[in-house]
Amino acid sequence: MRTLLLSLVTLLVVGCAPKEVPRLADYAALGELRIATRHDAISYREGNHDGGGDGRSSGFEHDLLLALGEELGVPVRFVLYPDATRALDAVLTGQAHMAAAGLGRNERLPLRWSAALRDVDYVIVGRSDGPEIDAEADLAGRTVTVRRGSLPADKVSRIRKRLPALNMHFPARAGDETLLAELAQGKLDLVATDRLHYAFAARIHPEIGIAYELPGSSTIAWALALDDEALARKVDAFIADAAASGRLARLADRYFGHVRRLDDAAIATFLSRIRERLPRYRAHFHEAEAQTGIDWRYLAAIAYQESHWDAQATSFTGVRGLMMLTADTADRLGVSDRLDPRQSILGGARYLNLLMEQLPAEMAEPDRSWVATAAYNLGMGHMNGARAIARRLGKDDLSWWELKSVLPLLSRPEYAARLKSGPARGGEAVVMTENVRNYHDILLRLEAPYTPRLALPALRLGRRD
Repeated sequence: MRTLLLSLVTLLVVGCAPKEVPRLADYAALGELRIATRHDAISYREGNHDGGGDGRSSGFEHDLLLALGEELGVPVRFVLYPDATRALDAVLTGQAHMAAAGLGRNERLPLRWSAALRDVDYVIVGRSDGPEIDAEADLAGRTVTVRRGSLPADKVSRIRKRLPALNMHFPARAGDETLLAELAQGKLDLVATDRLHYAFAARIHPEIGIAYELPGSSTIAWALALDDEALARKVDAFIADAAASGRLARLADRYFGHVRRLDDAAIATFLSRIRERLPRYRAHFHEAEAQTGIDWRYLAAIAYQESHWDAQATSFTGVRGLMMLTADTADRLGVSDRLDPRQSILGGARYLNLLMEQLPAEMAEPDRSWVATAAYNLGMGHMNGARAIARRLGKDDLSWWELKSVLPLLSRPEYAARLKSGPARGGEAVVMTENVRNYHDILLRLEAPYTPRLALPALRLGRRD
């Protein structure tokens, strides 16, 4: 780390000319766009967004960079570094064309920054049961842990100049998620991070809360070499087009647009019921995944939204059971007892699968699952009506981002009059689906994926597995 920091300081103070730094070949000549990044829940993560375990990567910046590669006509190669500082150093030393790692724009570094990808502000997070911090002076005697070289570190350092009694702790190679988890466990006093990372962590650590809001805001951007003007122009043009076309907004919604929908009480209740109720039904959800191929944690998320995992749940409209099936739907699916947990879960999974099969083949995941989830609430007739309205309004009827702005229109007379199925509470379907997305994300982080047991030879076991 000292060597790395020394190289950064040397570049800042001595001002090495670009020719003294080994330059990576132009992306076109190299045949790839090389990106320095790090593991991060928001920007780059391994495994599918929908929880698949096939080893593919995903993330807000990951997906955007793949699209940039297509625009440039070259594949994108992601090179992982232990932290953002080393990712930036890779650009400074000519090992990567760009660094993309949830980086706050920092004009103090000898780098060229792209146009903004999204806005970001910073907070100091503490335990909810800790001493209150009403003013900057209350930070005296406290220890703030923060990633070295980050913008939050710069902001806390400025406070420390005014408040020498404030202590700073720089961890070795720990990301924001790890720091916030350690804070929740009582291992750290305070952590400085950005508001979005806090929101992600608070969904599984309700014992943490924002203790102090750091002044000022910034933007997340990509870092390029100072002399790479040609690539910088193409990157900025791509970002401008992504903003104008709605690509940036759709990706932001896909990865974190739903994160702040649940309040602290709802999260605390969900976490307690994961411990208290989910174990009774986990095997049934596993069986449902084996039958339908739908991630059991997604099915469990729908069941929680529908009934809070109460097998005896009954609504005033007559839907019943863990998956809250109507009598007609249960009859069609061969469910004889809606209050039987296994029947309800298997029936609900089959119903969701049928809804997914009715959607156009060109509707990609995860939009397909989210649209089918809204249809689980509304019925496919109303969903088809919403898609027709979307087309009339010039919106993409294959995109959940577009449809969730259309669904609330189903309750308005001027739109409902055109629907064969009549008016519907489309806004409720949006809330339901966004909640399911939240519950699913939490379950992905807390519950293991289903792994089918290998069938052993029946003769050896003396029974059929």
